[in-house]
Amino acid sequence: MSAPNSFYVTTPIFYVNDVPHIGHAYTEVATDVLARWHRQSGDPTWLLTGTDEHGQKILRTATANGATPKEWADRLVESAWKPLLKTIDIRNDDFIRTTEPRHEDNVQKFLSLLHDKGFIYTGEYEGAYCVGCEEYKQSSDLVDGTGEYAGQQVCAIHSKPVEILHEKNYFFKMSQFEQQLLDLYEARPEFVQPESARNEVIQFVKQGLADLSISRGTFDWGIKLPWDESHVVYVWFDALLNYITAAGYGSDSEKLERLWPATHIVGKDILRFHAVIWPAMLMAAGIDVPHRVFGHGWLLVGGEKMSKSKLTGIAPTDITDTFGSDAFRYYFLSAIAFGQDGSFSWEDLSARYQAELANGFGNLASRVLAMTQKYFDGVVPAAVDVQPADQAIADVALAAIAQADDAIDRLAIHEAIASVWTLVDALNGYITEQAPWALAKDPANADRLATVLNTCAEGLRVLSVALSPVIPKATSILWSALGAEAKLGPLDDQPIRDAGRWGQLPNGTTVSSLEPLFPRIDTEAATETSPE
Repeated sequence: MSAPNSFYVTTPIFYVNDVPHIGHAYTEVATDVLARWHRQSGDPTWLLTGTDEHGQKILRTATANGATPKEWADRLVESAWKPLLKTIDIRNDDFIRTTEPRHEDNVQKFLSLLHDKGFIYTGEYEGAYCVGCEEYKQSSDLVDGTGEYAGQQVCAIHSKPVEILHEKNYFFKMSQFEQQLLDLYEARPEFVQPESARNEVIQFVKQGLADLSISRGTFDWGIKLPWDESHVVYVWFDALLNYITAAGYGSDSEKLERLWPATHIVGKDILRFHAVIWPAMLMAAGIDVPHRVFGHGWLLVGGEKMSKSKLTGIAPTDITDTFGSDAFRYYFLSAIAFGQDGSFSWEDLSARYQAELANGFGNLASRVLAMTQKYFDGVVPAAVDVQPADQAIADVALAAIAQADDAIDRLAIHEAIASVWTLVDALNGYITEQAPWALAKDPANADRLATVLNTCAEGLRVLSVALSPVIPKATSILWSALGAEAKLGPLDDQPIRDAGRWGQLPNGTTVSSLEPLFPRIDTEAATETSPE
């Protein structure tokens, strides 16, 4: 078991059959914000992401592009998937590829363990298989096709026909774990979240679990079974194991002990793999099940799930090239309730950028530093005459951090951002009410003016720390301009759970000029030129 306050968090590992779109980036950013918050709270933190490179879908894509599967995977990882992490400022601790020896070798060890324990047997199976999902489908997962696929049964997710496969494969005795899984869901309600996802998983398992076909003998792009090299491991059985092979399973037991179990952040379309198959695999091996599995919603464009195959995929750079990575991170995690589906539109992104980032937060920071320079020669004055209005700001700050930390613990990222934003709104209202520009006209109000600007500067300190997991670039710039870097040290070193404690910015701190954190954008031009 990991240390009590440790936080090992994972994204899914993504198929390298195509380049990433903003749906992939959404998952990455959400996981990164959780990791940054815990890291800055002093919790031992480990963020894992990576790529899933085996299976029939990769084989077919590579062949269609005149490459071997490994050549194709190498090309996509280096040209698209690793660059994505820089584009949206992901601070991952590890990047696992399922073609790495550290993964392949230890998948074979895991398989050998289950085989030796009697959980794997040979059998025949016939069923409807979706190559896009790399999954056999039940009849409830299929819908009637339309257009060119009229008259055929198609996958409800990919809208493409399934293939009827008849294979002699190796099977995992998953049906034996039906009651253990139901007991797990009942004993630990937080294991699958949100509640809608938990209810779906429980209903699925209650319908009865079949044993799982875990090998394929019709193609060879995959990890070979250690006892039968004519078969390769089913890609999902292979992929799920990345969470422990990267954490040291089979090679570094001390590391595994330190990190595991993990919190998995996944899209709801792959929830069953993570909340049913994966814990059953671990139970069979005698390994602790994950800490939590959280299935977030889909990003919808025009009412449909983001998809390259349906030409609704939007590249992250389509957004970051115009609005910047901070805006990308803030928008998707504040505008969408984490766990629910959310619709993306360029108009909503532009409106929130202007109202919340440029006008709400950015303008607040610029005004406070400009007034400090104008009225106090750039030196943060001491608070002299603290009144209820000033104390109210301190109270909002303290409550905002506590509420945000609670929300992060519940994986409610949108609630955490909203809690911190109460301080942005409170400070903007405070400045309007206190009117420091009016106070500055009368020398008799010098003490009051000093207190107001001290309150504003301290509020910016709190916001810099609290928002740094979400908008790391802007907060880093503000932290430096606020003079906090020189007095308090690097922003990353500020304990985030202690950020709401008032009075940490020393009096006499020298501020500097601040360029707009979120520059004005010609939103009409941005939405006109952005791909739809």
